[in-house]
Amino acid sequence: MKIIKLKDKTKYKYKRKVSIKNLILKISIGLHDFEKKKKQRVRFNIDISTDSSIKPSSNNLLSIVNYEETINKITNITEKKHHGLLEDLAENIFDVIFERKIVKQVSLKLEKLDIIKNTESVGIEVTKRRDE
Repeated sequence: MKIIKLKDKTKYKYKRKVSIKNLILKISIGLHDFEKKKKQRVRFNIDISTDSSIKPSSNNLLSIVNYEETINKITNITEKKHHGLLEDLAENIFDVIFERKIVKQVSLKLEKLDIIKNTESVGIEVTKRRDE
């Protein structure tokens, strides 16, 4: 009897994503004079999709997106200057996140929490993808 070994041809497709949920920072943002004088709470929800062909490794931290480092960068952006629009802030956040070559796509949801009465929040959602 001859034993035949079959090669396992199973291929997997991965999607890797780092999520930062409900980060709330008090920042200087808005076009109105009263917004320029007083910081307001903004909620950040961010999904960062990475190159699934790169296997994460604890020996190579360039193979991952460090969420703590990302939060620190966002905090630095918001502390440096006043942003007139959430859209401007979003573009600045995209710039720092896309510095990492493994990042393929970023989805941002930014919400002002205290600006309009009778609402939980108002804000924007933007997704940006790196061209291949």
